[in-house]
Amino acid sequence: MARYSGGRRSVGAPPGTIEYSGEQRVDQIRIRFFDYDEERLEEKEVTSIEECFELRERESVSWINLDGLHDTETIQSIGNRFGLHPLLLEDVVHTTQRPKLEEYEDHMFLVLRMLRFDSERKVIHSEQLSLVLGPGFVISFQEIPGDVFEGVRARIRSGKGRIRKSGADYLTYALADAVVDSYFVLLERLGEEIEEIERELVEDADPAHLPRIHHLKRELILLRRSIWPLRELLSGLIRVENPLITDRTQLFLRDVYDHAVQVVDTVESFRDMASGLQDLFLSSVSNRMNEVMKVLTIIATIFVPLTFLAGIYGMNFEHMPETKWSWSYPVFWIVTLVAGASMLVAFRRKHWI
Repeated sequence: MARYSGGRRSVGAPPGTIEYSGEQRVDQIRIRFFDYDEERLEEKEVTSIEECFELRERESVSWINLDGLHDTETIQSIGNRFGLHPLLLEDVVHTTQRPKLEEYEDHMFLVLRMLRFDSERKVIHSEQLSLVLGPGFVISFQEIPGDVFEGVRARIRSGKGRIRKSGADYLTYALADAVVDSYFVLLERLGEEIEEIERELVEDADPAHLPRIHHLKRELILLRRSIWPLRELLSGLIRVENPLITDRTQLFLRDVYDHAVQVVDTVESFRDMASGLQDLFLSSVSNRMNEVMKVLTIIATIFVPLTFLAGIYGMNFEHMPETKWSWSYPVFWIVTLVAGASMLVAFRRKHWI
């Protein structure tokens, strides 16, 4: 019977307790199995983990992929069969882990974050990916079906490249490389979102843009939290002295590390750009307010002398000779219009308008 903890970890549980702390996102777990060497490939989707154990008794590379982590009995069975440490299994089902690398006696444990960008809702979805590297096998644990590994599976099926000629450590590298490469697609979409907001701010800074900017900054914080520890993980894989990682594979891991550094640098640049968007919004609003105030000031300035003239001749003194002239009304308008036009010409020559 599968156990589901409803998204909470029991307080005071002993170390190594396998209690799923996420949301049950699939009805039934899905298990896919690859077993291959340079000459042979076997791919199956099995209904029980015991079938993988039977196929595993070979001198080849085996890749077991599980979609769905709520069935803790299945995960416990895998741990018992491959001799996985209880703390490792505990981390697998606690889906809020940061990227990290841990070494055990005869296997290694990697935690990464698979990220995808929802273009409609403008949010980043994060999923925990756990990889276990052992002698001749790799086990990957995912929360939901769907991943970034189709390219790796295609290379295994076609037999092209090094993957079928190499061991389980190269497969681990290929999976980590696929995850890091997927970040570039995510960053491209985030870059397009930043450019779109920037273009709209330049054209017309609307108060509705401010929540979008704050939302983008929160998503970038999530992205940084998911990617920043990846450098430490890959650096550890490069420096580790473990027979599970060969010198030849470490060369490829250095390339993944370089990609991860590039991703982190891009994320930092995007964070600076997002902060700049808020400054751009405030500047645009301030500039628009300044334009409004300039127009109002010019209008008020033009009407000051006109108001002065109207005020004088609006007084009720009896002895005002101009009020008795027959041309006083047209002269008043001529003086008023000339004064206003002269001020407009003066403002335009000074490039105030």
